[in-house]
Amino acid sequence: MQLNAVSHVLRTAKQVGLLDGLRDGQRTLEQLCQELNLRSEPARLLLATLVRTGIVQQYDDDYALAPVAQLLCQYDSDLGDGRWRQLADKVRGDDAAPFRARDHFDATAATQWVHTASAIQAAEILNIGGADEPRGPKILDLGCGSAVWSCAMAFRDVGATITAVDDEATRVAAANMAASIDLTRRFDFHPADPAEVAELPMDQAATEHPWAGKTYDLVLLAQRLHAYDEATGDRLLQFATRLAAPGGRVVVIDLFASPAKPSLAETLEALRLEIETDGGRVWDLETSSQRAKRCGLTDVQFTFLAASRINLGMLVGVRAEHIA
Repeated sequence: MQLNAVSHVLRTAKQVGLLDGLRDGQRTLEQLCQELNLRSEPARLLLATLVRTGIVQQYDDDYALAPVAQLLCQYDSDLGDGRWRQLADKVRGDDAAPFRARDHFDATAATQWVHTASAIQAAEILNIGGADEPRGPKILDLGCGSAVWSCAMAFRDVGATITAVDDEATRVAAANMAASIDLTRRFDFHPADPAEVAELPMDQAATEHPWAGKTYDLVLLAQRLHAYDEATGDRLLQFATRLAAPGGRVVVIDLFASPAKPSLAETLEALRLEIETDGGRVWDLETSSQRAKRCGLTDVQFTFLAASRINLGMLVGVRAEHIA
């Protein structure tokens, strides 16, 4: 009942204009009521509830939209209603809105900063910059989004460089992330859809996309691979493997089925994949390991990222000296 109530509180705040009103800056209760023609006491109680959810922040008599809510409203103006309305159609097998991979990836990129702690943990586990690791690793981030994951890795080694590849729409967010931790001079962005480039013969890919004609110490696929159907995902993983230098690592960070009972956050993320993608799904560990080996990786290892609120996992494989 509480979950349903909170859902209606958020919808009501959107419908009566509170969220849009606060996007323009701080407002008092009196100002909001005057501007939006609202009744004072119900509006006050609604704001008090929004403050407790963390969507709205209160400073004395002023109310402001929390930074996370600013981002959510920016990329998802209806707070996900359009997405979740498709769930009933999915369950019944009715025709749903056509799949747009870009929408899913844009939504993921917009809130990727919430995984900063997990990205730092992943970089530590990979021992980037460690005594036994190559100095100044060349990192290729395929489908970089806002580049949270690769930037956390490069930050640990002053000689590390990032080649980031994604749709042009992510350029500003990725560049801002790099600039925020002084990585601008070591960060190189290339607009392209990695899955589309992966469909090209390797010589053609290298001609049309010079970054695809090089090899890298670490190739990263973060929050990307499992959004594709199996065939497309296999091509992308094989492509990533070919771009890793012999002995280099391919790192997949994504949702993986846990042996334990999944949390609410995990089940919601799995549902989101089902709704927003055409064939994307959460993979189990054994199948993921077999898939990685089939795509040319050896010494495959896996760990869940304890810092992740949605229980993201990290699969790491080493490119064999010779692959088919």
